[in-house]
Amino acid sequence: MQMKTKLALIAAAALALVACSDNTGEASSDDMLIVKIGHVAPTSGAIVHLGKDNENGARMAIEELNASGMTIGGKPVTFELLVEDDAADLRMGTAAAQRLVDAKVNGVVGHLNSVTTIRASSIYHNARLPQISPSATNPTYTRQGFDTTFRLVADDAQLGATLGRYAIETLKGKTVALIDDRTAYGQGVADAFEKGVAAAGGTLVAREFTTDKATDFTAILTAIKAKAPDVVFFGGMDAVAGPLLKQMKQLDLQAKFMGGDGICTAGLPALAGDSLADDMVYCAEAGGVDAAGKPAMDKFRADFKAKYGDDVKVYAPYVYDAVKLMADAMQRADSADPEKYLPLLAKTAGYQGVTGTISFDEKGDIQNGALTVMTYRGGQRTQLAVIR
Repeated sequence: MQMKTKLALIAAAALALVACSDNTGEASSDDMLIVKIGHVAPTSGAIVHLGKDNENGARMAIEELNASGMTIGGKPVTFELLVEDDAADLRMGTAAAQRLVDAKVNGVVGHLNSVTTIRASSIYHNARLPQISPSATNPTYTRQGFDTTFRLVADDAQLGATLGRYAIETLKGKTVALIDDRTAYGQGVADAFEKGVAAAGGTLVAREFTTDKATDFTAILTAIKAKAPDVVFFGGMDAVAGPLLKQMKQLDLQAKFMGGDGICTAGLPALAGDSLADDMVYCAEAGGVDAAGKPAMDKFRADFKAKYGDDVKVYAPYVYDAVKLMADAMQRADSADPEKYLPLLAKTAGYQGVTGTISFDEKGDIQNGALTVMTYRGGQRTQLAVIR
């Protein structure tokens, strides 16, 4: 074969590849549209159990979408899930976001942690990719002026302040000690809790700091014990809360223990062991369903356990809804091109998910977000109230 002929064939092949994948992220053929959804969560590290919970929620949604026979632009759609691990680490989160942009995904669900979600959001915004976080609660995320950011849960300002008032008004605590892990999430929810305590007339007697990788809390707990608080609040995740509770018991620190959705997991009892007494721990999960929404959520939880052999930890239902909602916006726009379906996603109002009714405000925050207050009894989470 002559060199000119070889070059002509190579050029033709290159043009064919370009034709199958344009700069909107849509890969298509004459009879099929491939839509790629990116998902990022820590699937390694201390909170891998939460990251896998999220990933399984995404996979469940993708499988159901592919079984539904959805069409967009007159073509049947195949959804693909591109999974990235950020290990709850800023550097890894940034790299994961860039890989998804380079892969020309049509949208992103994630990240799990506030700090990685916020950092990645500018990358997605610059690439004009819609991002729905199922769990990032730091208010900064949707207050950057980005039209590409959306959130399915109430933020820390609402969650922390509500728990602060609950500590004083319902649990009848008078004095409070705070510990946070210095992450964007931990510090943010602790700050909001402190404001809620002050608004309800409570008194802050100590504020201590740790990290999200610490294991020894003897020094800070000894300092707190000297103040004899009625309530100890921890801003952080369950992987640290479990050892904290064990060391509180060892030091005989008698106080109610509170935290946000980061500790409010089905896995906390195993992490805390026999230090988790009934009605000792109180927490709030960002989200929750009232009586009308309970059948749908119960069915999701049962289907999830049957499929994966494990209970929902916290966020899987929100990831599931985020994937389904993104697909719904594409169908409403009759396009998987992010620029075309983004305006429809922003106008979402009254979407019925397993986590309840989803409508977005002008910042991309969920309107009238619910909070579920819980305690633990017999090693199981027990719902106390759903409040808005």
